[in-house]
Amino acid sequence: MKNVISVFIIALSVLIQTSDAQSSDQVLEETRRSLKSGSSRELARYFNEAVELGFDGQKASYSKTQAEFVIRNFFQQHPPTNFDFVHRGTSKEGIRYCIGKYSSTEGAYRVVLLIKPVQGKYLIDTMDFMKE
Repeated sequence: MKNVISVFIIALSVLIQTSDAQSSDQVLEETRRSLKSGSSRELARYFNEAVELGFDGQKASYSKTQAEFVIRNFFQQHPPTNFDFVHRGTSKEGIRYCIGKYSSTEGAYRVVLLIKPVQGKYLIDTMDFMKE
């Protein structure tokens, strides 16, 4: 009986970890699609309540609503032609980080994203765009 309980607990913990991985992967995939298509509305669905945005070293913290307007303005000034991740990883604290390349009609940008677990779901906490 103890073996059955042990196996059940192990299986349950694996399922929970897989569920977390899928949800963070889902956020990353939706983020990639939103950046590629230039959809500030879709991207904002995954913003934390406060989001740090940076553009060429100028960083500021915005509410979720303000950040959507700032990103919309960026997309209008720099319409996307492509976006793909170059590198992904996870810190010991569960923070997902990604480096991507945002290509636009106005040039290319390296994008650094931090995605944190907040109340059981992963949300974008930081986005930093640096012109290449």
